[in-house]
Amino acid sequence: MTATDLFIDNEWRAGGDGTFDVVDPATGRTIRPVSDGSEADAVAAVDAAAAALTTWRRVAPRERGEILRRTFELMIRDRDELGELIAAENGKSLTDAKGEVTYSAEFFRWYAEEGVRMGGDYGVAPAGGTRTLVTHHPVGVAALVTPWNFPAAMATRKIAPALAAGCTVVLKPAAETPLTAFAIARLMVEAGLPEGVVNIVPASSASKVVTRWMEDPRVRKISFTGSTGIGSVLLKQAADRIVNSSMELGGNAPLIVTDDADLDAAVEGTMIAKFRGGGQACTAANRLYVHADVVEEFAAKLGAKVASLKVGPAADGSDIGPLINAKAVDKTSKLLAGALEAGARVTHEASVPSDHADGFWFAPTVLVDVPADAEIVHEEIFGPIAPIVSWTTDEEVIGYANDTEMGLAAYVFTGDLQRGIRLGEAIEAGMVGVNRGLVSDPAAPFGGMKQSGIGREGARMGLEEFQETQYLSIAWPD
Repeated sequence: MTATDLFIDNEWRAGGDGTFDVVDPATGRTIRPVSDGSEADAVAAVDAAAAALTTWRRVAPRERGEILRRTFELMIRDRDELGELIAAENGKSLTDAKGEVTYSAEFFRWYAEEGVRMGGDYGVAPAGGTRTLVTHHPVGVAALVTPWNFPAAMATRKIAPALAAGCTVVLKPAAETPLTAFAIARLMVEAGLPEGVVNIVPASSASKVVTRWMEDPRVRKISFTGSTGIGSVLLKQAADRIVNSSMELGGNAPLIVTDDADLDAAVEGTMIAKFRGGGQACTAANRLYVHADVVEEFAAKLGAKVASLKVGPAADGSDIGPLINAKAVDKTSKLLAGALEAGARVTHEASVPSDHADGFWFAPTVLVDVPADAEIVHEEIFGPIAPIVSWTTDEEVIGYANDTEMGLAAYVFTGDLQRGIRLGEAIEAGMVGVNRGLVSDPAAPFGGMKQSGIGREGARMGLEEFQETQYLSIAWPD
């Protein structure tokens, strides 16, 4: 067996449903076939996780933490190799890919440290006669479902707190990017991972594996990152057995530039918030709201940066790579066409070299004169288009920002910190970057409001998502 088979009970096994191909989005060609997990494989993974849970939950927090810490060190050791793997199966630039490895590894280091500080509480009942002892227990076997856009980070952001809390896990990585999950599993085994604690079942059809997990009474937790539509389906399934659920779902992040903002800094922040990973991030700035007094200057500065982007395969030292597949190109193209029909104008776009015609390419584009009610403003783009809408009053732009069912991330660029905080607090989003284009940090709670999800990842809250709270009421005569 090879490291492209299923990973169950620390063994590589052939999948029950044959294989499926992992495709390089820069060329459209197959990287390698991967074992396709079946329903029986899904059950075998839970068998292993359930058996391991009995022992793993009783392992000392420090011992669990040391495995996580060693995994962090191994990921940093292999940063270049992991970055190249992510770039190959995801298509993002090497700079973005290696940055993801560093970010991903930090979740292992953070929870290696946080997992030894479980906490609890002790109190005296107000009426007297009892003492209250509050403790926390691992929720049990956790099913983790991750997307393709951050194949390392979305896995480690779930695996690390789950293991730190004493849970065992079954992971279904995206069919587009399972190779990174396999690579992390190999490093965890090198770090001392016991058998059955982490199990990975890729599949060409997520539902055959995940639905089986949702029906299994031994699975007590579902942690999902992906679209709001799929999240809604999983929540309905979770309701049947009252399964503990964490959902990090779609985004439609507004990015606001005020009239007193440092435009050069705002442009730099926008390049990160909008174009990192080709705009294929749930936290990506989806719609840009720029004050009417500075919209022309901002668009020109942003456009110049976008036009200078080097588009191409990661191996060519590109700034931005392809979209993940042909479906993504089609969706992004339709959104652009709809915006142009609604009156928007293209001011700048990067060029895609003609010799890369076989991949899933889309030119990074800047749009102005975008109507506030255009479809491209209300639909998550997941691509490198920056639609700019102008505004004149703070009340107006807050209304624009909150005119969505999503509420994951937002960005505000302003020269007045109090104004930035005031705007940020008025926006219905779980995370707001003020004068910066990044909001993700292992030490901060990641998650959204409204239809962008339930629960938080990262920080102490990320650990608590994998714990149940119990209290003991102890007779204590006064």
